[in-house]
Amino acid sequence: MTLRRTLLWLMGGRVAAVTLLLGSAVFIQLHSPGTFPVDPFFALIGLTYALTFLWALTLRFVDRAPWLVDVQVGSDALIVAAIVHLTGGVASYYASLYTLPIIAASTVRSWRGGLSIALLSSVAYIGLVVAQYSPASPFSGTVPAAVLPASRVAAFTVTLNVFGFFGVAALSGYLAEGLRRTGEQLEETSTQLADLQAFSQHVIDSLTSGLATCDVEGRLLTFNHAAEVITGLSGPEAIGADVREALQLPGNLVGMVGYSTPPPPVPRMEYQFARGDGRHIELGMSCGPVMTPRGAAGLLFTFQDITDVKKQEREARAQHRLAAVGEMAAGIAHEIRNPLASMAGSIQMLRQELPLTQEQSQLMDIVLRESDRLNETIRSFLSYARPQRGATSAMDIRRVITDTATLLENNAEVTSRHTIDVDVPSVPLLYQADEAQIRQIVWNLATNGLRAMADGGRLRLSVRGSTGGEHGMVLIAVQDEGTGIAPEELDGIFQPFRGGFARGTGLGLSIVHRIASDYGGEVRVASRKDEGTTVEVLLPLTPVAATVAG
Repeated sequence: MTLRRTLLWLMGGRVAAVTLLLGSAVFIQLHSPGTFPVDPFFALIGLTYALTFLWALTLRFVDRAPWLVDVQVGSDALIVAAIVHLTGGVASYYASLYTLPIIAASTVRSWRGGLSIALLSSVAYIGLVVAQYSPASPFSGTVPAAVLPASRVAAFTVTLNVFGFFGVAALSGYLAEGLRRTGEQLEETSTQLADLQAFSQHVIDSLTSGLATCDVEGRLLTFNHAAEVITGLSGPEAIGADVREALQLPGNLVGMVGYSTPPPPVPRMEYQFARGDGRHIELGMSCGPVMTPRGAAGLLFTFQDITDVKKQEREARAQHRLAAVGEMAAGIAHEIRNPLASMAGSIQMLRQELPLTQEQSQLMDIVLRESDRLNETIRSFLSYARPQRGATSAMDIRRVITDTATLLENNAEVTSRHTIDVDVPSVPLLYQADEAQIRQIVWNLATNGLRAMADGGRLRLSVRGSTGGEHGMVLIAVQDEGTGIAPEELDGIFQPFRGGFARGTGLGLSIVHRIASDYGGEVRVASRKDEGTTVEVLLPLTPVAATVAG
């Protein structure tokens, strides 16, 4: 409790005591007129009110001038002495009022202040009594001699009261000091507890895993920052909600909510979670009871967004399978090319040398055409399975984009309903790579975009470069307004022979992904069914390979 607040309580107590004293004086005066001099008594009560108002005005200065507190309680003791004098001195029933300023001084100024006021009160009280019994004193005769007790009785009364003054001072000072120490310890403990709570909250909010707790009825009690990021729910929105609905718990975890005793352990669960923004993610969830000395108080949930992890696991498994199959298939494909070339050559010679009917000629044309298609498929597959990187050199990627756009404009698949836009920087963007492979990336993506827009649309080819030190990137983007890709098919678009078009080998995106991976880059695909697809190829720039010519 601060000094000002303590003084306010002191002033309130003083006003209450004086008001009570005023009421008792009026009552006595009405029932026993002449018991004590009215005018001086009421003047002292009025003086007390006036001083209280004055002390209230000085409250703002007490922190810088603590002596004002000593003056205040000292004035109280002197006013009590005056009241005791007016009401009979040693015979006054108001001598016990001395204890009030003593207790107040002990409360405000500890036991030293209480003893000081006890000493002042004792001196004032002894002086009054001595003056009453001294014939030469101007205060003698204020009380008739018949009313005054015998001197021995007066001495005993004074001794008893003085002893009481100091006893009250010692006891109230001891209690005040103990209360002060207890208050300091409580404040220190409260501060430590607040620091511990803040630290615990910082630790919880710093976790990269989502953390939530609920009571035994399933109402959420805590929801850390990571949980908000993962689920898309805000803390105020989640707190108090039903955990089964907020976290969309699967059946096994729903059964744990509502147990009054610790529920049986449930293994880690993985399930689909629908965010409010429409995204579907995969959550890995663990659950356990929150144990207290009184038993289970609720449940603790920890969870992570494992969408990317599961995707990487699926890709890794696919890559392992494809690696083994690819090596075998590459060998088989290589062995097929030689007899296929011999067969195609032989058919070509027979077609030229033998007299053929029209139907036989058409059949040989079909054999030759399908041989060429099969040979192209094998060539593309070998490019994917065993990519051969040629000599690298500094190349202007802008030229690759514009050349591809020019070739596409003269492609038979492009009609008047198609529009091809090119967006490249105004200055050359040089990149150290095998130009044929970069051209293959752009061509494969562009032709896929055209095939997705059989009825026409806009195809946009763009490139951007960033030279932000070691983390610079080249971003090649191809955007179409075609049929798009269903969400459930996005994970498998880079697998060989998964093409979605009637024409083509189904290896275009697989080759793009393989080349980008060889350069340490990545391919990002964003698509909506019947709205179009955007494919971005990010290739890292190294300090040696990255140059922007001005």
